[in-house]
Amino acid sequence: MTTSLPYKIGNEKLIKVTESASQKLNALLTRQGRSSGALRVAVIGGGCSGLQYKMDLVDGPVARDIMVESAGVRVVVDPKSALFVSGSLLDFSDELQKGGFKVTNPNAVAHCSCGESFSA
Repeated sequence: MTTSLPYKIGNEKLIKVTESASQKLNALLTRQGRSSGALRVAVIGGGCSGLQYKMDLVDGPVARDIMVESAGVRVVVDPKSALFVSGSLLDFSDELQKGGFKVTNPNAVAHCSCGESFSA
């Protein structure tokens, strides 16, 4: 008897994590005592261009999520957000001005000048 997972397993065609993002994410998860946790990437309405990313550290995937393992870390995406982030690259920069996690999204047709939102 096989038990089906309440979530799907995705691959790096959905979202790929760079080594710098992986290192930062592992450090954050370890600091929070969630070494087996994941980064949730969601697309929500808002921002100057209509859509923006929301990222949270979570314990793991929930029902209907898609979980991707990339560069030694886990990323979870809900099915609706997956339509917008497919093919994206998650990077991390510690630059003073524009540092933090950044998503490079091939589906975004326009970005706002602040770089915090996009339209697809």
